[in-house]
Parts: sequence; C-alpha cells; structure tokens
Amino acid sequence: MTGPTVPIDAWEAAVTGRSPGVLRVGLALPLTGPLAMTAPSALDLAGLAADELNDAGGVRGRAVELVTVDAGRRPVEVAADVAALHAAGAVDVFVGFSTSDVSRAVAAALAGRAGYVFTPPHEGGRARPGVLRIGSSPLAQHAAALAWLVRHRHARRWLLLGTDYVWPQAVHRAARTVLADLGAEVVDERLVPFGPMDPGPALDLVRRSRADAVLLSLVGRDLVAFNRAFARAGLDRRVVRLSGALEENGLYAVGGDSGGELYACMPSFAAPDGSGDEGQLDLQERLAARAGPSAPVVCAYARGVHDGVRTAAGLLGPGSGGPARPAPPRLARAEGLVFREVAPRA
Repeated sequence: MTGPTVPIDAWEAAVTGRSPGVLRVGLALPLTGPLAMTAPSALDLAGLAADELNDAGGVRGRAVELVTVDAGRRPVEVAADVAALHAAGAVDVFVGFSTSDVSRAVAAALAGRAGYVFTPPHEGGRARPGVLRIGSSPLAQHAAALAWLVRHRHARRWLLLGTDYVWPQAVHRAARTVLADLGAEVVDERLVPFGPMDPGPALDLVRRSRADAVLLSLVGRDLVAFNRAFARAGLDRRVVRLSGALEENGLYAVGGDSGGELYACMPSFAAPDGSGDEGQLDLQERLAARAGPSAPVVCAYARGVHDGVRTAAGLLGPGSGGPARPAPPRLARAEGLVFREVAPRA
C-alpha cells in the first residue's frame, strides 16, 4: 500500500480544534512483550523525528508532542487505551509499530476517526479506512530473498516456522506460492504460540524433515531464543535460515552469527564500515548527535517509526514530510554482529 485510504482533509478534520498550538502524536510501541528489545531504538528515533520537525517550525506552526502507549500487551488492552486517548482529545494522530494482531485491533477501535500510520512490514490485504501502512506486504518482502537463496544457496527443501498470529500466517501463504513457482518444496510447517518456547521439537523437525532451509517468521525474543538454540544444536553451518523480522537489536541479542547461513530480508540495514544503507547510517549519525555515543542502534523497525512520525506530520502540514512509500526489501547475511548485503534491492 502506497497511500492513505482516506483523503488528507479527513486527517486534518480529525485534529481541527483539539489543541490549536500542539499536534500530539500517539506512539503505539512495544514497550513490553516479544518486541520490547526494539523499544529504545524506536523511542529515540520517534524523538529525533519530533525534534527535527519542531526545529523546522512544527506542523503548520503547531509543536509536535509524543504520547506513548505500550503496544506490547494484549490487542484488546492496547486498542482500549488508544480509543480512550483519542476520545479524550489527548492524541490527534497515531503511529504504530507492533505485531499485526495489535495493529488490527487498534485500527478497528479508531474506526477511521483518527489517522493511523502503521510502520513495519504488514500482513497484506486491504487496510481499514484511516490506516496508512508504509511497510511491505509478505510477498513483496520475501519473494526476491527466497528466489536468491534458492538459486544461489541451493535451498530447495524449506521448513516454515513462525508464531501463530496473522503476520506469520500470511508470510507462510506467500512463501508457499513463491517456492512452488521456483520449483522448491515446503517439506513442513509449524506455528507456535507467543511466549517462551521449547525449541527442541522444532529442531527435531528440521532434522527429521531433512530441510536445507528454514523460513523464520518468529518475532522478537522468540526469534532470538530459537536462533540461539539452532546454533547450539550445530545446525547453523549447514541449514539456511531466512527471517523477515531479524534486525540489529535481534542480532545483538542472538550473540551474532558465525555459521554464515543466517539471512534477513528487511527494508534497511546498518553496517559500521559504511557498507549499509546510507539513509540508515545518516539517521544513526543524527541520533548520536542528539543522544550521544550511547544512542541505541538504528534498526529498520526504528527507522520505520521515524518515517511514520514524519509521514503523519506530512499528511497534516505541507513541507513536514509526506506519505512514505514501502522501501524495496534488502537481503543481508549476518556476519558476526553485523549484516552485509548480499543481493541487490528487489
């Protein structure tokens, strides 16, 4: 999706007369839950976006203020808080980074009464009115990466392993179609609940199925725990892994990779030697200037939040940004604690 589902004047009407001197942007970010390891990066990048907008005069002269909601809780809890904040006039427009089950609940609760910019890769399909999704669909995110790995790493027998909610389910549907067209085979599939998982059965499934590649649509700490167990089991040097949810924070938490077969397909990557995405490296420099040398890493998820704040502002004020378009995904291999791109952008 590359544009809003409602006219820009509908976004403007939602905030007219609420706080004439202030534009309050609600940040629905995972402060707890599986994706909480990304929260420091996302919060700092949202703050950077707000500071830069305010330094440029705000949005039509209105100062941008951020209001944070913990989107790492159950969908019904997050949706209730978002709806209450908007009804009370405490938030004008929302920017969300969360799992897709949470984003769906938030969109339903707002029912088009407030603009909602959802920033990470999403589950595809038609968005609700008032929702602008600036990430990629499962097919757009994974197709080129799967094709490259089939052709260049001879990954022919795929196991699909993910968390049991809407985004991994959609990823698996897309992967089945892509792999069939490539002449590769899905040898098995497993979806597991959120929360601490016993990796033993999944590792046994990798061995038993004789998979030479695993598509991982686990997220956050569950993805980290599985990758750690995968390496301990000695599978990391002979079985390809591809994730559409692994970014720098997750790679640090895994402890890096030395097997050479861990790949990620994300909108952007950073590399300290300058070989990463120039836009992401520029953001890292700007964040360091604002927050100091201990600033968190600028991962793709955090960059999406930065873009989401500017996009929300751009829909309400000329010169403040504008609708961001999904970035073509990049494919990178983990080398120690960094990602190195191995294929051109799709």
